[in-house]
Amino acid sequence: MPTLVGFAGMACIIFAYAYLTGKAEPNPFVQHGVNLLGAALLTVSLVYHPNLPSLVLEGFWAAIAIWGLVKAMRNRRSAQ
Repeated sequence: MPTLVGFAGMACIIFAYAYLTGKAEPNPFVQHGVNLLGAALLTVSLVYHPNLPSLVLEGFWAAIAIWGLVKAMRNRRSAQ
């Protein structure tokens, strides 16, 4: 089961990258939200199948996604 959760996380991150690349004006909430979900799901898998470098990478991936979501929320508030 943890491997399937990891594959779902991988699919989220690939989707977010394809979305960013394919959309002229990507919605930052979709982009960063899906990236955060992907990092969380991959982290679940990595807890069961430890790989420290990948776990550290997912921590940074999640932190950057959270930063992007916070930035998008601030931009939305300032635009209103």
